[in-house]
Amino acid sequence: QVQLVESGGGLVQPGGSLRLSCVASGSIFSNYAMGWYRQAPGKQRELAAAITSGGITNYVDSAKGRFSISRDNAKNTVYLQMNSLKPEDTAVYYCNANRKRLGIEYNYWGQGTQVTVSS
Repeated sequence: QVQLVESGGGLVQPGGSLRLSCVASGSIFSNYAMGWYRQAPGKQRELAAAITSGGITNYVDSAKGRFSISRDNAKNTVYLQMNSLKPEDTAVYYCNANRKRLGIEYNYWGQGTQVTVSS
């Protein structure tokens, strides 16, 4: 079992920045791929950014050049630095931990943190 706790959301003006944090506990953090998903009202949840256990990153096209995902295995924490925020970035952001071992997929979610971009 993995428990994930997000923090860092809030209200920010367009063009501003926020850094989300997600602290994991309960298992070996470094074994997991980590991701930040987001869900806007009336829309499906989508992957915003992900980082593998080896540090390879991936971003949704709309976030490329503005978002940066990183992980600190010593602190069991994954971060999402979001710059040049736009109103369309408004969503609940969820932290995700995922690994596959011996044919079994393990998938865990945090409770979500609200990000609102508005003037």
